[in-house]
Amino acid sequence: MLTSIPYFREVIVMSFRCEHCGATNNEIQSAGTIQEEGTAYTARILARSDLDRQIVRSPSCEVLIPELELTLPPTSRGQLTTVEGLIRNMYADLNMDQPLRRIQDPEGAVTIEGLLGKLKAILGDEDQEEDAEDEVKLGELNTKRASDKDAPLPAFTIKLDDPAGNSWIEFIDSMADPKWNMRKYRRTFEHNVTLGLVSADGNVVAINEKDEITNDAITDDEVFVFHGHCSSCGHPLDTKMKKVTIPYFKDILIMSTNCDRCGYRDNEVKSGSAISEKGKKIILKVEDREDLSRDILKSETAGLSIPEIDLVLQHGTLGGRFTTLEGILNQVYEELSDKVFAQGDASEPTDRAGFETFLKKLKEVMNVERPFTVIVDDPLANSYMQNLYAPDPDPNMTIETYDRTWEQNEQLGLNDIKVEGYESDAKKEASDTTTVDVKES
Repeated sequence: MLTSIPYFREVIVMSFRCEHCGATNNEIQSAGTIQEEGTAYTARILARSDLDRQIVRSPSCEVLIPELELTLPPTSRGQLTTVEGLIRNMYADLNMDQPLRRIQDPEGAVTIEGLLGKLKAILGDEDQEEDAEDEVKLGELNTKRASDKDAPLPAFTIKLDDPAGNSWIEFIDSMADPKWNMRKYRRTFEHNVTLGLVSADGNVVAINEKDEITNDAITDDEVFVFHGHCSSCGHPLDTKMKKVTIPYFKDILIMSTNCDRCGYRDNEVKSGSAISEKGKKIILKVEDREDLSRDILKSETAGLSIPEIDLVLQHGTLGGRFTTLEGILNQVYEELSDKVFAQGDASEPTDRAGFETFLKKLKEVMNVERPFTVIVDDPLANSYMQNLYAPDPDPNMTIETYDRTWEQNEQLGLNDIKVEGYESDAKKEASDTTTVDVKES
């Protein structure tokens, strides 16, 4: 049956049930094609109601539960289930061979038994004796969903990683769900080989080892070409690098990658100028979604803050980025939700609620449901934000310059840099070394 899943896409659902023995099975297939990008979903299961989240798992999807150190590799068929259904399938598959495993591999059986205990705690199933009465009780117990039980739930994270982009996990209410996150990524060549998009030897690129290597300075009109292969489709392409002068900014090095076959595009930017004498602070007031499309160059030394939601990223966090404001906010959300979210038995309920509230505010900012201010502070002044009114001043953006403190110069290693008179210091140091050697002789 062809079924449309809201906020996802159409899938084909196949269901089987034997009237004689009661065996059941279900399977899904994507009704579309392999997507241009892979997808990675992360859902934090903190309450029993989260066990009812729907899951679409394609044959190429890998499932991870970091807290249990459990990984389910891609399978031969797709699956339409819930988080509870996925956990119950794991429990049934692991428990099936336990009697034989206890004989052949006692140590492995003990390890699996510990994992089964953790899965049972998640499902909320009580320990049952193997007599007839308890089997009846167990049958009655299984008719009750795990989300309706009163047993405490150990918090855990479930991740779906699908290079084909055809898997999905349900969010609650809207995509602003603080426990839910989606990230798209470009497939690697190995992913494309696994999906059958390219052959294993399709990335062979001829490289001329006799190309001359020069140390000449890069000119504004010169374009360098690097041979390689596309990370999306695996076919040969060229990466080009050029020195560019940005008006009202400085010289930068742009590296651009474009695939004519699949349309994959990527870019990277590095500063091509000397260290600035002063630091720079860029303050932008965001009032509508148009501001999210502004280009932003955040250098490796820049910090970012949003006072309205008490977000402060120290200098150097996230590394260097050349993207849009929307892209940088998505990266911030991914980093914070992966590394900062309180999990495990040691985390307090109040801490979890606080982080959920913070991530929900960050989602609102990403959707511009409220006005906010973005502050980029770069002590080396290598960061840039697009002025939509150039060459006129931007009424929503303020740029301030300031003198770096001694501590900032120390952190950047500038206090130890000497650009004048270092030749004489080197000669003096060499002379002193020679004198010491003569005296020792």
